[in-house]
Amino acid sequence: MNPWKIGVLAFSLAIVAGVAQAADVGKPAGDFTITLLDRSTVRSADLKGKVVVVNRWATWCTPCKAEMAAFENYYRTHPDTDLKIYAVTVELEYPARKLQPLQSILSYPLATAVSGRNYRQLAGVPTSYVIDRSGIVRYAAAGAFTLESFEALITPLLKQPAPPAAASASPALP
Repeated sequence: MNPWKIGVLAFSLAIVAGVAQAADVGKPAGDFTITLLDRSTVRSADLKGKVVVVNRWATWCTPCKAEMAAFENYYRTHPDTDLKIYAVTVELEYPARKLQPLQSILSYPLATAVSGRNYRQLAGVPTSYVIDRSGIVRYAAAGAFTLESFEALITPLLKQPAPPAAASASPALP
């Protein structure tokens, strides 16, 4: 094998190894903190008993925009649920103030950062992590949801009862 192919193979394996560190489906979600546009934070511990979507997206990503519309449609047609969606931009240099017009029309918060080693961008954007009421990762993948695929995943998770400890200690969040 020539040196160029060996280099490409090594690089590919490094990427795969990095992806393996992402949240594992079927296992407990790792701790995370999300920084919202207003610089307030939401911790994973504050979301116990909720169905949580951590979505990594970019302003230039056309599938991300279509997915955001699907999230918004679901949110508006399923009010008063325990669903929490956090759309975290992957663009480190994009000013939060430029996202304010978009935030003003969405029913779920935009964020500028998520800390926690299991919630980084996978192979591309959008990347989504879905955590059930019990804190188990049910979905972790790159690729855009459609309204139908999102509904097929989220609606059954919302129908599951909240764990007893979470049901008694659920704070109001953005």
